Amino acid sequence: MTGLYSLIRRNSKLFFRDKGVFFTSLITPMILLVLYATFLAKVYRDSFMSGIPAEFAVPDKIIDGIVGGQLVSSLLAVSCVTVAFCSNMIMVQDKQKGVRRDLMLSPVKPSTLALGYYVATELTTLLVCLVAFGAGLIYMAATGFYMSAADIALTLLDILLLTLFGTALSSVINHFLSTQGQISAVGSIVSSCYGFICGAYMPISQFGEGLRAVLGFLPGTYGTSLFRNHTMRGAMNELLELGVPREVIDSLRDVVDCNVYCLDKQVSEPVMFAVLAGSMVLLIAVYVLLVRFSKKK
Repeated sequence: MTGLYSLIRRNSKLFFRDKGVFFTSLITPMILLVLYATFLAKVYRDSFMSGIPAEFAVPDKIIDGIVGGQLVSSLLAVSCVTVAFCSNMIMVQDKQKGVRRDLMLSPVKPSTLALGYYVATELTTLLVCLVAFGAGLIYMAATGFYMSAADIALTLLDILLLTLFGTALSSVINHFLSTQGQISAVGSIVSSCYGFICGAYMPISQFGEGLRAVLGFLPGTYGTSLFRNHTMRGAMNELLELGVPREVIDSLRDVVDCNVYCLDKQVSEPVMFAVLAGSMVLLIAVYVLLVRFSKKK
C-alpha cells in the first residue's frame, strides 16, 4: 500500500510539475466554455425559440438557463475524456525515458505500477473537471441558473463516472503507445473527434438515421445525455410551469439529446448510468488483462 501511495503521489506531482501539460489541461475547458458561449449560444438560443409556440411568452432568463445548461454539459462531456488522455501522458513518457523499465526492476509489482498510473490519472482529471464545472456554474449563475441541489449532486456523479471511463479508455489505448509523438497524435485525434461522436458539439438528433443508430451503442453518448438532463432539467421544468405543453418540451428534449434512443426505444436515466458504469468496468478489466499479459511476456 505504501508503494502504491508513493506511485500515485509521484505521478500526480509529475503532472502538476509539467506546467505545459497542466495549464493545457486546465485552460482547454475554459477556452471551450468561452468558444461555446461566443459562437454557439446564439445558435442554441434561436433553435430553442423556434421550437416554442409563439403564444407562449418565455422569459429570456429561462432560455438563457437552458442554453447555459447545454453549453456546460457539452464542456463537461468532452473534458472528462480528453483531459484524461492528457493526464495519462506520464505513463507513455515513462516508457520513452526508460523510467518504467527501472520501476519494473524494483520490488513494485506490475499491477501496483499500473494501478498507480490509473489512480493518479483519475485524480488529476477529476480535479481539472471539477474546476471546469465550477467555472460552468459561475457562467450559469450570470446568465440563468435553475439547477437544484439534487441536479448538482447528480452532475458531480456524472463527472466521476465519465472521468473513470475516460481514464480507463486512455489507459487501454496508451498501453500500446511508447513515444511522445504517438501520444500527441492520439490526443489530437481524440480531442477533435470525441466531441462529435458523443454528441457534445452537435446533437446526435441532427445526424442521419444510420449514424444515430451506431452512436446509440457508444457509452459516451449516454454520458453526454446524463449531463444534458441534469444541467437543463430545472430550466425545462420552468417551461412546464409556464404552461408550455409537455409535448413541446419532450420535442425540445429530443432535439438536445436529453432523450436518447437505442433501437427506436428511449433509454432511461438508470440504464444510462448502468451502461456508463458497465463500460468503465469492462475497460478496466481489459486494462488489467493487458497488464497481466505484458507481465507474462
